Amino acid sequence: MSLGIHSVERTIGDRVLRIETGKLGKQAAGSAIVTYADTVVMVAAVTGPPRPGIDFFPLTVDYREKTYAAGKFPGGFFKREARPTQKEILTMRMIDRPIRPLFPEGFKDEVLIQAMVLSTDQQNDPDILAMIGASAALAVSQMPFEGPVSACRIGYVDDKLVLNPTLSQMEYSTVEMVLAGHMDAINMIEVGAAEVPESVLLEGAELGRKATVEICEMILELQEKAGKPKVWTPPPSTDNLMDELRNKYAARLRTARSVPGKQDRHNAVSEVYDAAKAEYFPEDEDTDELSWTVVRELLDRIEGEIVAEMVITEGKRADGRGTEDIRELICEVQLLPRVHGSALFQRGETQALCVATLGTGRDEQIVDGLSEEYSKKFMLHYNFPPFCTGEVRRVGFTSRREIGHGNLAEKALQSVLPTPEKFPYTIRLVSEILESNGSSSMASVCAGCMALMDAGVPIKQPVAGISIGAFEHGDKRALIVDILGEEDHFGEMDFKVTGTQRGVTAVQVDLKGRGISLDQIEEAMEAARKARLTILKKMLSVLPAPRDDTSEFAPRLLTIKIDPEKIGKVIGPGGKQIKLMEAETGANIEIGDDGTIVVSCLQMEGAERALEMIEAVTAEVKIGKIYTGRVSSIKDFGAFVELMPGQDGLCHISELDTDYVKSASDVVKVGETVRVKVIAIDDQGRIKLSRKAVCLEEAAAQ
Repeated sequence: MSLGIHSVERTIGDRVLRIETGKLGKQAAGSAIVTYADTVVMVAAVTGPPRPGIDFFPLTVDYREKTYAAGKFPGGFFKREARPTQKEILTMRMIDRPIRPLFPEGFKDEVLIQAMVLSTDQQNDPDILAMIGASAALAVSQMPFEGPVSACRIGYVDDKLVLNPTLSQMEYSTVEMVLAGHMDAINMIEVGAAEVPESVLLEGAELGRKATVEICEMILELQEKAGKPKVWTPPPSTDNLMDELRNKYAARLRTARSVPGKQDRHNAVSEVYDAAKAEYFPEDEDTDELSWTVVRELLDRIEGEIVAEMVITEGKRADGRGTEDIRELICEVQLLPRVHGSALFQRGETQALCVATLGTGRDEQIVDGLSEEYSKKFMLHYNFPPFCTGEVRRVGFTSRREIGHGNLAEKALQSVLPTPEKFPYTIRLVSEILESNGSSSMASVCAGCMALMDAGVPIKQPVAGISIGAFEHGDKRALIVDILGEEDHFGEMDFKVTGTQRGVTAVQVDLKGRGISLDQIEEAMEAARKARLTILKKMLSVLPAPRDDTSEFAPRLLTIKIDPEKIGKVIGPGGKQIKLMEAETGANIEIGDDGTIVVSCLQMEGAERALEMIEAVTAEVKIGKIYTGRVSSIKDFGAFVELMPGQDGLCHISELDTDYVKSASDVVKVGETVRVKVIAIDDQGRIKLSRKAVCLEEAAAQ
């Protein structure tokens, strides 16, 4: 081995995981190459001095899937990777969430983590390797990272848990769990599931816990071989100032924290902060010994202590609820007149308006990445405008938070959607957060579910979501149901669970503390299950089942399956036949390679007409069936009608009308479209038609 290059490896799952440092990216504070089978990810971590006056930890994570890793060219005109894809942004969030809490309080240095996928076998997802690599890079650096942390993926295939399943296995898995943890506990969970019982997820968490410990041991071994000494001087102790501020302002903060109403409570708390600022900085200027940033942080910590104490000792929350109480629920559907489906879900001061739009196959989202290009028939987009929290902020690009929350809500609803064979529509849900005070992503799930039902989407089961929080005070711990935004800020965790009455569809666990035990996970899942059923009852009291029909403003979709060998007949030379059918009916016709044809039109008549034309082109002529055909020629004894390209039938003069017909040209003209019934096919394949039979049937129907 070359000087300065160190590596560790172990078999994780049924493949070898290898972590190496000291070869690439040597000018970074720490770097690591993580290899799993033939997938390779490089991660580098760098640090810089803190910005003056900063009051948060400026950690930035960047993850990029280089297309050369899969032997592909980037799409687009420039053939160069541009802005990150949704998958890349979601991976950045997954790297950030378990790492951020493991830096010491008071550490404000700039930290940048960059992960690059260098090679992929398209079977082992590189996102897990990036999470492991980020931890390894930090572990060997001089930064005071209190890890290591590691990650794994758990699948559930054929009723068996699978550690780090391949992408092929994930196609048949009913669970996708990404779990992160350190030597002491689990500290991040992300789940998408197909209505699985909580017990399966707990077993998966236990399996993942063992794997993360084993990988952490690998990183510790690498750190022992190649780690740099940790260099960081903690800021001066503020314990005395903390005690002073607690004596002066704790009582006032406690009173302010008891004010009902988010905005009124915020104003009351702000008055206390303003009083402290006026006392310590009368001229609104920082002194050499003290800064307002430090005082504000300490007041925030005192406020957090008060919130935790009120919950633990009194069972009382800021808005007066008990620990298990859900805020008032308001549900409404059909708010908007011209959209395909709409619903409003309000839980206390959190309000989500969801709108469902139904489209055709042409509206599917094409996703291009390291794996093969594929299309999505379901999308959920989440928007969080500044006014929903009463703030003034820049309005611009979609934030990582919005993408993450939208993805969580999308996963929550994905598993209850009907199959494309049963419901071929492309579905888009948009969640507009109009008010926010805690867990707007869970409100989006509830509103989204109701909007789907309002649009007539035949979902398998209704889905609801709730967030569970936790507070610790001394040696006591308490869970709270339906957290407020400020409880999320001051609490120990945000444990989101969505599901039906039969099982879980999604989980997302974010922790501010160091970790969570398996017993605590089980306790939170049970609390979420009870709350979820309460919310489902309220939703179903407003709309008990999906509507029988889709909105009159949604396109009408009809599906037919033909012999793939007849696709060419539908398309015609140079697309002539399909263009003619679309022009005559106003419908869009989409043809799959397997012979599945989806016909869409704003009017059902147009869709049915196009379907008839397709059947006429592809189907074998059947006795007793009615066809719409074109009169190709007129003879003394009747009219020849083209039922489909290359197939004509004779409608004898005696079968042209219910009355006596002297001449065929008195009833039909060449080029005219007529509806005729096949009454016979002789042994030579000659087709006999009757227009009279159709007229008699239509008269009888009236």
